[in-house]
Amino acid sequence: MSWSLTIGRLFGVAIRVHITFVMFLVWIGLAAFHSRGAEAALESVVYIVLIFVCVIMHEFGHILVARRYGIETDEVTLLPIGGVASLHRMPDTPSRELAVAIAGPLVNLVIAAALVVAIGVSTFSPAGMEDLANPGLSMLERLAAANLILALFNLIPAFPMDGGRVLHALISLRTGDARATDIAATIGQACAFGLGLIGLFGYPILLFVAIFVYVAAAEEAKLSHVRQALAGLMVGEVMETEAMTIPLHATLKEAVDLLLATPQDDFPLVDAFGKPVAATTRSEIIAALRSQDPQAPLPSRPAATIRAVETADKALQALSDARVGALCVIDAEGVFVGLLPRQALAEAMMIRAAQPSWRFRRKVT
Repeated sequence: MSWSLTIGRLFGVAIRVHITFVMFLVWIGLAAFHSRGAEAALESVVYIVLIFVCVIMHEFGHILVARRYGIETDEVTLLPIGGVASLHRMPDTPSRELAVAIAGPLVNLVIAAALVVAIGVSTFSPAGMEDLANPGLSMLERLAAANLILALFNLIPAFPMDGGRVLHALISLRTGDARATDIAATIGQACAFGLGLIGLFGYPILLFVAIFVYVAAAEEAKLSHVRQALAGLMVGEVMETEAMTIPLHATLKEAVDLLLATPQDDFPLVDAFGKPVAATTRSEIIAALRSQDPQAPLPSRPAATIRAVETADKALQALSDARVGALCVIDAEGVFVGLLPRQALAEAMMIRAAQPSWRFRRKVT
């Protein structure tokens, strides 16, 4: 996520702080300093930081359960409205989605229980937690209450929040993923309106949460429709077979000669056996030509590949994970057989939208 700073790594996952979160901390500190002095300002900032440590633990609840199912995560970003874990994909079965979704709130409940035990069960009173800014409450009491609130708030059935994910998983057991996403997204957007209305009457932070939920729910529904449009399609049916390749050790001059012969933007660099080893793009070649000798080697990066027999929706996820414009399609021997740019998938979806029963011709077996 842009405008974010990495502050550390945990279990191989980068922990990042968005600039707006830093601004939020400064605002909290200044507001407390203005009303109650320096000591109160420090205490308020420490309290907010500790809450967001609990938020990070919440996110790692999701991350570690998802990792059990082979789903990796690059980073967690802290925002004023909470944490966002960038899972590569969502679980592919309702039971796994349910496990990943419920893990975060469970972490907060465990933290709250541990703090209540530390405080003393007999002295902890949930009824006295209504005002978390009450100076009569200890830091541990406020943190325990905050974790209870985090768990309950995240279980609101506002897709794609945790509660919405739980709802989606339960509906999926009866209706299938596509229909469940539409239903959960509609409920999520309705909840967003409700949160927005509450935000207008004294809780402005909920306005930002409402906007996030509404937009995210719409994006989830859109992505579900994309997956549905690609359902049943194989990479070998939608790839471009006339794509031009460049020899692995070609120079800039040789690449420019090939570039002028085709309108394609992404170029696989293949070895003597026809296997894609690296890749480059039209813009990278032109940029290198401005600053390097024409006889210099090509700028390149490792090739992102996918087999022709894989599904098109898996290719869409691979494009997103690799952050590239096209995938090099290979056969069982690893030999280049075609190129799969994002545009090819977009065109396949448009064809499916126009003619849902259209049968694509298999180009590679």
